[in-house]
Amino acid sequence: MKKLIFLAAIAVMLFSCKPASVANTQLNKGSQVAVKGEWTITAVNYPGSEVIKVNSFQIADSKCFVGSTWKFISNNNKGEMALTSYDCPAFSSPITWYINKDGQFILKILDAGEKAKKVRDGYILTVANQTETSFQLVDKINVGGKLTDVIYQFQKSN
Repeated sequence: MKKLIFLAAIAVMLFSCKPASVANTQLNKGSQVAVKGEWTITAVNYPGSEVIKVNSFQIADSKCFVGSTWKFISNNNKGEMALTSYDCPAFSSPITWYINKDGQFILKILDAGEKAKKVRDGYILTVANQTETSFQLVDKINVGGKLTDVIYQFQKSN
């Protein structure tokens, strides 16, 4: 787990990034098919650590991801995501993703026209509480020597 940590007067800014190359590449087809479709992040929480500030996916503050839209295509592991909050930076990107047999969600955010094999950095999150209409992606970050969860709550849009 690679992280850059910046200390501020009252808050800690954390960047979350884990090397995707260390992940198991055996697919969990059932979990992948279950996330097929369009989703919205309805909440981002850090249980027990509400004073931290997290820069998610090296794009924007994690709270900017609330309301973001995500499309997952399970047969080719592609998709797209877009930030939609009016008071946050505009951002949209194609993505590649998969869920492995260890319950890890591997994500690469691509630049337009870029091939996934050219992207070396990715993100490893854990899939949790998966149902037909919702699931969570959980990242673990180090805050003052203690592992803290960052929980992205997804709700099915279609």
